[in-house]
Amino acid sequence: MEIFIIIVSAIFVNNIVFSQFWGICPFLGVSNKTSTAVGMSGAVVFVITLATLVTFLIQEYVLNPLHLEYLQTISFILVIASLVQMMEIILKKITPSLYQALGVFLPLITTNCAVLGVAIMVIQQRFTLGGSLIFAFATAIGYGLALILFAGLREQMELSDTPKSMRGTPIALITAGILALAFMGFSGLV
Repeated sequence: MEIFIIIVSAIFVNNIVFSQFWGICPFLGVSNKTSTAVGMSGAVVFVITLATLVTFLIQEYVLNPLHLEYLQTISFILVIASLVQMMEIILKKITPSLYQALGVFLPLITTNCAVLGVAIMVIQQRFTLGGSLIFAFATAIGYGLALILFAGLREQMELSDTPKSMRGTPIALITAGILALAFMGFSGLV
């Protein structure tokens, strides 16, 4: 039951985009097309989960035993940057079309505060390794869900007759706010 609560809470109740406002830059930047949003979501799921695994192990087996907890942020940033660089190389070789579609936003995963935030949050919440991975995966799924929903809405908005002064960023921000309000409705679940 505890695992179910962690998953539902991370995806819906405490959605990292709508309740904590982490990862907003890629959220707004990559959400023009659903296909790009799906690719970015997959990349973020992979990076957040893998980064959480590696940073948890570094925290538990290097930083804590050597009493170097003050190096947590810098070491986590280096791990995340390395993982994204590896992923960029792999995507360039395996799926060049996705690599081209993500463009400048793939390196933005390195500076996506959602990745670093989840890695630090699992340490602060004192999750076990298994709990950390479940939380990280569920949080990344919640991020992907938010991104894909928003991309679908933005595609629909392109087809609608929006007033000239509201086109683009203004209507996108209003829509993101309404989505955040909709996700607040899940707060009574857990």
